[in-house]
Amino acid sequence: MSPQPQPATTGPGPHLRRLRDSVRALLGLDDDTAVVIRQFQYTEPGRPPRKTVVAVLPMDGEAHRWTLHRPPDEITERVLRAALLPHPPN
Repeated sequence: MSPQPQPATTGPGPHLRRLRDSVRALLGLDDDTAVVIRQFQYTEPGRPPRKTVVAVLPMDGEAHRWTLHRPPDEITERVLRAALLPHPPN
């Protein structure tokens, strides 16, 4: 059985806060919609060392989640737009 990815142990840094704010602006979310950004680290060979998961959790309606296979500090506005807008969440 493969080990599950573990959340990064540090608190939310400036890159995670910037991503959260960018997601909120890009999707036109209201203050009642939660945006959660999590960074995961892998230690097993053959897997990307880190990934970032973006979750949008509205008060009413369906939650959405996207996985970006790169660390938060490598996610630019352009990468975020390409990931969130043209594709349905996974």
